[in-house]
Amino acid sequence: MTHLINEITLEEYISKTMISLGVPAHLKGYRYLRSAILLAARDMQVVGSVTKLLYPEIAKIYDTTDRKVERAIRNAIEISWERGSTDMFEQFYGYSNQSGCQRPTNSEYIANIADQVQLRIRDGR
Repeated sequence: MTHLINEITLEEYISKTMISLGVPAHLKGYRYLRSAILLAARDMQVVGSVTKLLYPEIAKIYDTTDRKVERAIRNAIEISWERGSTDMFEQFYGYSNQSGCQRPTNSEYIANIADQVQLRIRDGR
């Protein structure tokens, strides 16, 4: 039962983080991104090979193609980068679109939030 509660708590934390970064919850990419972050939080190795490991795994979960998963995640990140909170991006990534930097890549975006999730687990928050 504790494992289930932790999973639910992690999903809630990931969802709140994504929403605070401006990812619209109605996008397919939102669901794919949340799953990607959860998988990466369990095993950061997948972030090193998003095209070979992560996208195919998510595609299998949602009965779609890894190409569609990649595109939907990229779209969700682009929207959050353009419309999301500059302050939240500064807090999470150390830069934002206001600082003239390019948006984080899919793997950077996923890895950063997954790392925050791992810290949360470790610290018991």
